[in-house]
Amino acid sequence: MAADENMSPAHRFNELPPETQEFLSQLEKEDIKTLKDGLRLVMAMQTVGTFMKWLIVCVVGMFIGAVMLYENAMKVYLWFGGPK
Repeated sequence: MAADENMSPAHRFNELPPETQEFLSQLEKEDIKTLKDGLRLVMAMQTVGTFMKWLIVCVVGMFIGAVMLYENAMKVYLWFGGPK
């Protein structure tokens, strides 16, 4: 069930499950700072992960492309006489 965006924070807190309410009520200022830092770290790791995925795809593509280019260059070389 989605909470109404126009509700006050106190009413939205009352809509949460009891376990969540207990967890949030026990948080201290340092815990909240740690959670915010953790969220920033997770977002940064997702960004780096996406970058690394595309880097690996590009490197593999360049390797496959280089092999194909070499093979076709050798075919053209053999068409024009090659070693005799």
